[in-house]
Amino acid sequence: MAKQVESIKHTTTTRPHIPSKEEAGYEDANSIVKNGKKVLELSKNPVTHRGQDPELYWLNKYGKDDRDELLKVDIRSLYRHEHIAPETLIKNLYKATETQPAQLDLFSVNTLFGNALEKDEIEKVSEYYQHQDGWTNRLIQGDSHLVMASLLEREGMAGKVQTIYIDPPYGIKYGGNWQIKLNNRDVKDGSDEALTGEPEQIKAFRDTWELGIHSYLSYLRDRLLIAKELLTESGSCFVQISDENVHLVRNIMDEVFGSENFVSLIILKKTSGLGTSLLKSVYDIIIWYGKNKEKLKYRQLFKEFEESDLVELYPSIEIDKKRRPLTSEEKLNFKQTMKTGTLYRTMDLSSSGLTPSCVFDFEYNGKTYQSLKGKSWKTNLSGMQKLSSIGRLDNSGSTLRFIRYANDFPVAEYSNIWDGIGGASDKLYVVQTSNEAVKRCLLMTTDPGDLVLDPTCGSGTTAYVAEQWGRRWITIDTSRIALNIAKTRLMTAVFPFYNLYDENGDIRQGFKYKTVPHITLKSLANDEPPATETLYDQPEQDKKKLRVSGPFTVETLQNYEPTTPEELDDEIRVNEEEGAFEEHIKQHLLSAGIKNGTKSEMVVFRSVELLAGEALHAEGFYQSEKGEEKAYFHIGPKFGTVSKKLVSDAIKQCRQKGDASWLVILGFSFESDIEGGSQSTSMGTFQVDKVRIHDDLLQEGLKKKPAKSAASFVTIGETDIALHKEGNTVSVEIRGLDIYDPIQDVVKARNVADIAYWMVDDDYDGSNFVVKQVFFCGGDKSEFDKWRKGLDNLAKDTTKKKVEKTLKIEIDDEAFERLYGHISHPIEVKNKGQKIAVRVISQFGEEIMKVLSVK
Repeated sequence: MAKQVESIKHTTTTRPHIPSKEEAGYEDANSIVKNGKKVLELSKNPVTHRGQDPELYWLNKYGKDDRDELLKVDIRSLYRHEHIAPETLIKNLYKATETQPAQLDLFSVNTLFGNALEKDEIEKVSEYYQHQDGWTNRLIQGDSHLVMASLLEREGMAGKVQTIYIDPPYGIKYGGNWQIKLNNRDVKDGSDEALTGEPEQIKAFRDTWELGIHSYLSYLRDRLLIAKELLTESGSCFVQISDENVHLVRNIMDEVFGSENFVSLIILKKTSGLGTSLLKSVYDIIIWYGKNKEKLKYRQLFKEFEESDLVELYPSIEIDKKRRPLTSEEKLNFKQTMKTGTLYRTMDLSSSGLTPSCVFDFEYNGKTYQSLKGKSWKTNLSGMQKLSSIGRLDNSGSTLRFIRYANDFPVAEYSNIWDGIGGASDKLYVVQTSNEAVKRCLLMTTDPGDLVLDPTCGSGTTAYVAEQWGRRWITIDTSRIALNIAKTRLMTAVFPFYNLYDENGDIRQGFKYKTVPHITLKSLANDEPPATETLYDQPEQDKKKLRVSGPFTVETLQNYEPTTPEELDDEIRVNEEEGAFEEHIKQHLLSAGIKNGTKSEMVVFRSVELLAGEALHAEGFYQSEKGEEKAYFHIGPKFGTVSKKLVSDAIKQCRQKGDASWLVILGFSFESDIEGGSQSTSMGTFQVDKVRIHDDLLQEGLKKKPAKSAASFVTIGETDIALHKEGNTVSVEIRGLDIYDPIQDVVKARNVADIAYWMVDDDYDGSNFVVKQVFFCGGDKSEFDKWRKGLDNLAKDTTKKKVEKTLKIEIDDEAFERLYGHISHPIEVKNKGQKIAVRVISQFGEEIMKVLSVK
């Protein structure tokens, strides 16, 4: 029996088996890294050095010696962080009753995600990067340069991507390309309040734009070089940009792809221009290059005429075989005019050149016509006679002309000027591309089942459009805010259900598309059947089905410092920076102390000294009720995440020393399992606390004014999550959550208002977080209204029609109400050791995870 809620699965395609975050390190057993080191090496200028094109120069284009022609990139691992299949989420919202035997479980984890989740530990370790899993789309957090290099070298994806869409920052403004909260897009350039607090974003800003436009050009060049290697021979690369830097970006693309592979500049005309004291700018630009223009995959797109346009293009009308020009009134009342007759226009019958066999005198309606001097007719004598016999000639003027009806070819080819689609109409992110612009680029250059890559995810527009049109996708961003916006957008998306051409469900065969006739003078004159044009943007729809996003994984990039010999100088520089950073932390510990976020108490240190240990970086003395006590500090990375392994090492070393009562884990961000464990833990002789470092410590020299806050270090509060048991089911309740607000510089105790959404894995296996339930208590209800509307329509349809084998949809109103709250759907207790994992995401993109055991 066919399901009524479905998604597109790419069952004939595979992807490499990679570890989860919890399995990090196991992949080293069969790593491709040689002698502990591996870098990707690419020529920085593959075209101009062969003398094909002029070269653009900028500061540090070739590194310190200005002639280092090789781009070197570390090869790192990617880790699965979450498995998401919206089908499993939406099934909680309806009850299905059938007239036939019970439906099979079509939402099983292994069906949705291939076989990655059913292997034992030995198989997993031996097969990382060697074994292939079923395809799932990919949402990846990390630097796009490193992620693309990992895909290219570690996963062997050279020549596997059909289209790449890059929407980079248009320029290098201070704050115009990010936002600090999921639900706040009001970002003002130059405003400290609007500056992101994400360490990854601060690093990206400083590293990328250190040399201004020069750094910007290197940033783009480096990513385009890898993009070219990822593309198929028939592949396309699009870069969206403004007129500010389009000339420079096109120069770089000439150097990377070769000027001979330039395809087009597409003009995106906006509905309004940007304010300026001079001439307003009313367009953005998409630069289009092919990997190999001679082999480029191209699908012509067409636009259907508006009725108002038709009366301008076809200014005459035929009614009962009588022809005349349209009156002014008929042009104004064009809808009524279209019903009364057939619109037409006359066209020149002379060709552009001279063909001797088509030069002759032709008699029509008692008058003889000659071809123009130096030209011939567009067809031969028999062709002209055929046109005459079917009434396609017109002699109302001084020359003989061809009659073309509006319905001969009711569409027109798109040119490279696209009107009115410069920006998104329903922005979720401060910088967001129009769906329509991305859609046209993808439909022109890909087929269903092809792979699309966007290294500038933002709000996830490319992934969203690719999902709608049955393309596979990978999208990348460093920002937690951007990734969470994209994730929620994809989780809650509802798409039209397009009928597949292949009855067995192979998406690679495409959809069933609407077609239109293309009647031409030539086909009429030669009495040939007209050509047929396919409208790739108009597939057949089945309105009795609801389609949601297919399964996708959320992934993260491995974090470590450069280790290659070629980057030894950079490693020394990083180590020096880390030493300065630790000294910076020490001084702030002495001056500000540590604030207890839930009790508003302060711990003041008499002294703090740095240590040379790998896991314990400092020691300090403070006064407590018991007198003077000692604390050890683990200082997390300046740009990165505190890992579970380093915390374990710090605890071991603190236990071995045995002379401290407190271990403080300092960090800007923490791995989810670290974040979600007990925030304050007693280890017998000492206490362990996780303490968040205020983001202002990263922003010195970037913000205009130094931070006024004294709360440089704040303990992370406990997540208050409860399990309620009833019979053989349990439910999860989010009672409270202490969330640090970097804007107000406070920890808001037991405040659930700042939760953006939370997710539940009701049978967590310890290494794969599979999202089974999701709740958007702090999100936009309109997203779930789409689910409700879609299910309502299905329910009405199945109720009205008394057809056998119909699956009836019954809406679960209580389940919909729970979507906006803090209590989960009921969870069936399957076994004694069952674990339930809960992930809570704040409006700041921060993530907290807690694992509960069902007893």
